[in-house]
Amino acid sequence: MGLSRRLGSFTGRVVVLGFGSIGQGLLPLLFDSFGIRPAQVRIVTASDDGAEVARSLGVPLQVQALTEKNYEAVLAPLLGPGDFLLNVSVDVSSLALVRFCQPRGVLYLDACCEPWAGRYVDADLPPTQRSNYALREEMLAFRRDHPRAPTACITQGANPGLVSCFVKVALLKMASDLRLDVQPPSTREQWAALARRLEVKVIHIAERDTQVAAPRKQRGEFVNTWSVDGFVDEGLQPSELGWGTHERHWPADALRHGYGCDAAIMLNRPGIATRVRSWTPLQGPYQAFLVTHGESISIPDYLTLREGGAVVYRPTVHYAYHPSDDTVASLHELAGRNWRLQPRRRILRDDIVEGMDELGVLLMGNPRGVYWYGSRLAIGQARALAPYNNATSLQVVAGLLGAIAWALRHPEAGVVEPDEMDHEAMMEAARPYLGELVGVWGDWTPLAGRTRLFPEPKDPDDPWQFLNFRVG
Repeated sequence: MGLSRRLGSFTGRVVVLGFGSIGQGLLPLLFDSFGIRPAQVRIVTASDDGAEVARSLGVPLQVQALTEKNYEAVLAPLLGPGDFLLNVSVDVSSLALVRFCQPRGVLYLDACCEPWAGRYVDADLPPTQRSNYALREEMLAFRRDHPRAPTACITQGANPGLVSCFVKVALLKMASDLRLDVQPPSTREQWAALARRLEVKVIHIAERDTQVAAPRKQRGEFVNTWSVDGFVDEGLQPSELGWGTHERHWPADALRHGYGCDAAIMLNRPGIATRVRSWTPLQGPYQAFLVTHGESISIPDYLTLREGGAVVYRPTVHYAYHPSDDTVASLHELAGRNWRLQPRRRILRDDIVEGMDELGVLLMGNPRGVYWYGSRLAIGQARALAPYNNATSLQVVAGLLGAIAWALRHPEAGVVEPDEMDHEAMMEAARPYLGELVGVWGDWTPLAGRTRLFPEPKDPDDPWQFLNFRVG
């Protein structure tokens, strides 16, 4: 069972920080993809939940929760020049780890941009400081002060991460299908110009997870196909989205941050209480949650076009996530508990009996229709490709493998976001683990099939206006 495919070679030490669903899914592929031996690896994790998997792979597991007070003392003996820290944990500051790694010559990879425990739910902080926008701006400020440093790939999983590559692939495929004479862009300005030429107004990270497990969700239990703590944390952050230049409506509870790139806004409500309409080819129309994600900020920032210093083009971008049905039931129960997490939690993996994760990007605004590009990965395919994975975790792992391969080829790139990496190299590394990759045109719009039972304000001249996604 499994796919063995060499992406590079690494002889240094590797610390895997966190060993939940993503860490367990990633570790065996490090051996196959980079020739890493178990003796090179140390796992540092806050619990022993993955101890059996670690033992079966012959890797030592150190149970030690990292805090702001102890992280340097714990990690310093384990990492030095030429080593690699792979962070797939929660509640550990990404910026603190980058600050730790770069002076020591340690490569770094993170699937998120995380704060220390408590910041997401600190009621004494203003909502803007609990946002991904703020976390990203803090990381970018550090990068400006350290332009030449060991590579630190941030927010590089499936989403955020691979979906930034999907956007570029989708733009090129749209241009080809429309028979446009287009040279592959090589700069962010050229990518933005292509998106503008294709009349892309809105981009959804459109994901529908249909994986089902037995037994089904029980009362008092939160189940998910990836980290429960990670999902609840991001779901309780303010809902965030990139804000396009075409938008004429301003949501009543929307806030600008007043500093930084200004590519995104936030809504003064949690993402898991914010509903949006979206579409994937297999699911069709669906209601989703507008949960904050790093790509909702980095993609619109990357695709911003300026003329004479003024912003003339930027798409609206946000996540539109429908998790597994049992996870949705978990969210409803969580809301009824006033956002206090259930006493039991379960990650769905070996108990999944059917389903897939349909993860892609939905580009809207072109006169021909909407265009979705992404991965359809079924649970059976995921199990055949890699052990200790479900469809969701393997899509994340694919993005991590691509970033590791990229970082080994570019070890002095400093802090790097997914949008800035070579999308072709990333896709080459990730593609074997993504199941079916497809691009599909559709005729769906946010106004299609809308009920007339209740009045709803709308601009008939612009079906892509954000108002028509009816958050809340």
